[in-house]
Amino acid sequence: MPPLTRWFVKFALVYLVAALLLAVAMQWPGATIRVPWLAVVWPTYLHLLVVGWLTQLIFGVAFWLFPRHSAARPRGYEWLGWTSFVLLNVGLLVRVLAEPRAALGHHGGLLLPCSAAAQLLAGVAFVANLWPRVRER
Repeated sequence: MPPLTRWFVKFALVYLVAALLLAVAMQWPGATIRVPWLAVVWPTYLHLLVVGWLTQLIFGVAFWLFPRHSAARPRGYEWLGWTSFVLLNVGLLVRVLAEPRAALGHHGGLLLPCSAAAQLLAGVAFVANLWPRVRER
């Protein structure tokens, strides 16, 4: 398993545990009264689960298992893979910090748009790297 795949999968597992812990915290009796920001973290929970867990796991496994690009570069341009990894995680972490603040009425400035842009660029880098690997036999 290539190092990039291991990083994607390990981070995916961390985000899965984080999402599940957040889900438990949101449902804990009286938690939203004692910790008001728990009342507004549903979108954050979904991002942790869908982008952090599912998308990251898919990216890692696809990078590993898709057909070879060439003998010289079997997984395409590895720097594009690492770029997608970094942008996806930076975008997600910024979103996890900024989204509850914005939902509580605190001005987040450009944090949410920058987080979304980072995630979009991560997707573009991922597609750019895997596109040539999707071909007929």
